[in-house]
Formats: sequence, C-alpha cells, structure tokens
Amino acid sequence: MRMYDIIMKKRNGEELTTQEINFFVEGYTKGEIPDYQVSALMMAIYFQKMNKRETADLTKAMVDSGEIIDLSAIEGIKVDKHSTGGVGDTTTLILGPIVAAAGVPVAKMSGRGLGHTGGTIDKLESFDGFSVEMPIEKFMQNVNEKKIAIGGQTANLAPADKKLYALRDVTATVDNMSLIAGSIMSKKIASGADAIVLDVKTGSGAFMKDENSSFELAQEMVDIGTHVGRNTVGVITDMDQPLGFAVGNALEVKEAIDTLRGEGPADLTELCLTLGSHMLVLGEKAKNAEEAREILEDIIKSGKGIAKLKELVEAQGGNPTYVDDTSLFPIPSIVEPVVAAEDGYVKGIKADDIGIAALVLGAGRETKESDIDLAVGIVLHKKIGDFVKKGETIATIYANDAKKQKTSEEMIIKAYDIVEEEIKAKPLIKGIVTKDGITKF
Repeated sequence: MRMYDIIMKKRNGEELTTQEINFFVEGYTKGEIPDYQVSALMMAIYFQKMNKRETADLTKAMVDSGEIIDLSAIEGIKVDKHSTGGVGDTTTLILGPIVAAAGVPVAKMSGRGLGHTGGTIDKLESFDGFSVEMPIEKFMQNVNEKKIAIGGQTANLAPADKKLYALRDVTATVDNMSLIAGSIMSKKIASGADAIVLDVKTGSGAFMKDENSSFELAQEMVDIGTHVGRNTVGVITDMDQPLGFAVGNALEVKEAIDTLRGEGPADLTELCLTLGSHMLVLGEKAKNAEEAREILEDIIKSGKGIAKLKELVEAQGGNPTYVDDTSLFPIPSIVEPVVAAEDGYVKGIKADDIGIAALVLGAGRETKESDIDLAVGIVLHKKIGDFVKKGETIATIYANDAKKQKTSEEMIIKAYDIVEEEIKAKPLIKGIVTKDGITKF
C-alpha cells in the first residue's frame, strides 16, 4: 500500500477503504509518513469529503492510535458530556454533581483551557487544594463511591488526532465536517464513556456560526457514535451571547454554586436541566426527558446537587467550605462597572469579543505557558432583549491591572449592540439530534 495512491484516490473523489484509512493514520502517528503527504490527503478530503463509513473509520483509527481508557470497573452506564465550546460555559460544574446525585456515574476527563478562560480543571482549581492528579484506580474508586470524579486528560488519548489537528491548523483544512466530527468523537470514545451527550453551540461565540452547520455537525457526530456502538445525542444551543452572566474562572465557579442552589441565571439553569435530562435517559435512570427533568429539579431544590459538589471537591483534595463561603475564592484588587452610553434594548452581545475582553484581563491563556489569573473576569448584567438606560451598569469588570481593565472596558462597550426598537430574547435550545434524525424547535 502506498500513500501516493491513497492521496490520488481521494483527490479523484473515490471512497477510501478501512485498510487505507488505518494505514495512513498508523503510519503518520508513528512518523513513517511525512507531513507533506498527509497535508495533501487532508486537502483532498477537504474538497472531496468523506462518507459516513469513512468518517467512522477515521475516528476509530484515531481512537486506536493511543490509550483507550477502560471504565468497565465502574458500575452502571457511564455518560459523558462534550461542549463544542463557548463563552461562560460552566455547565460541567453543575451537570456533574446533579447527574451524579441522580445515580448516573460521571467519569469526566477534562482539559485545561487555551482560550478565553481556563478549562474545567482550571476553574476547579479555584478551590484551594483541588487536584485532578490521581491514579486511574483512585479515579474509578471515587466514581464508584461518590458517582463522580474529574481527571486530567492523558497525553496519550487519540495522539493521531492531536498530530492531525496540528497539521490541519496550519494547512487551512480544519473546516471540514468529517474531520471536525472525527476529532471531537475520537477523544470522547477513547475516554471510555458508554453514552455521550453533545452540546453543539451555534452563533457568534461558537465554532459553528450558523444553525444549519451546527445541526450538520451534530448529526455527523451522532452517526459516528452510533456506528461505534455509543448511544449519542446532540443538543443544539445558542451562543449568540455568553452563557449565564459570569466569564472568568472563580466567577464562573461562584455562578455554578448559585445555580446548584437554584439561584443561577435562567439560561445556564435551563441548559443544565436539558443536557442533564438526556444524560439521565441515556444512563437509564429515567424513561424520558420529562421525567428526568423532574428528578434533576428535585435534586437542586433538595440541596443534593450542592452536597454532591462538596463531595467532589473534598474527595479530590479541595476545601469544600468554599461552597458555603464563596468569599474564600480569589478576589481581585479592581472591581469597576461598565455603563451604557445610551438608552435602548440589547440587540446583540458579541460573545467572542466578551471572551477576548476576559482573556485580556488574564482569565485565559494566550499560549500554553501563560499563567491564568483565577480572580479576574467579567460579570454581565444585561443580556439580549433587556432594556438599558444611559449610565446604567451593563457589566462589571474584575481585574488586577488598571491598564488591562481599561482595555477590557472598551471591548465590552463595543461588544454590546443597543438599539431603540424592542428586541425579543432568542430561544436557547434550537433542537435535538439523535440516531433517528433531527428535531428543530
């Protein structure tokens, strides 16, 4: 088998066999096939596409390129959740505890953020002493005993994907449905989950800017999951503005605690209940989404969700008293309001720009070596559809540097689109994708 023939075959729009896909993925991972040949193949795939069987085979080959985590020692159906990314996305910190409290084991492998804010691990490290470093045996023991554990992603999880993504990133071949879907699903499948719920964002703050592309991506990922025997559901959700109000690590953790107490933002609460309902159904703890939602609402009302968060934090070396006393979280030296320059209704909030405004403050990493400031960030006070008066506070900046605070303020003002005519808030949940097809709301 020759790489040249595989490139030419795909260039001519033909279907690659399972053996050909396995050959190039294995050869490239081992360093036996050069970058320039794989770059040529990626460009051929970009233009000629892959069918569903090819996409599933590519995903499987990337899964098999490294370590596959065996979670069979954990009792019950392990359900994982993946978000395609957004601004202010704190869902794991809420979903994990409420789903675990319902009896579904949550064995979550999370990463650190390279973007607007830290990843789930960075946020959890706002709790003094919290650590994701533990042997896999301890990780599984925690899930069996507490129904939840959050670990750091192993470096050897789908290494072919890591290598291919780095190449696609510099050869303008990222934006292809099969390659995007395969990249996401390879890591989820290698993580060992029995079932997967996907939160596919759409809008200005999402990877997929338009709704149709988001549904297409969700369908592609659900089809991959189905093909490899993983029950998979995709939920299409709005990211035309940040989720919730808080953008920043400790600020988002505080908002998650509020939400677990039943006092969080309506959109963040709704998203967690929706995603959690599907997780309970896939975990066979509820017959349908309606029954599952009632279970989760009761968990929040009864305080079982907040109790489960404390269990998680304590089991992984963190100080659980932070949950009851949020003043213990890192506090910045500067807290400044951002005020509206005019009367009107909020028509739009450029989510990406709010994210960058938080990054400027130090809430995220610009490079892998960057240090995150856990205390800094932004809390929004006005969302799409809200009326605002001139001089009214639309956001609050939490900063440790006056110059950065000023730059961030200018960006936040520009991110808000305020108009005279009344604006209706957009629906958060756009639709659901299952193996049986698409349901749009």
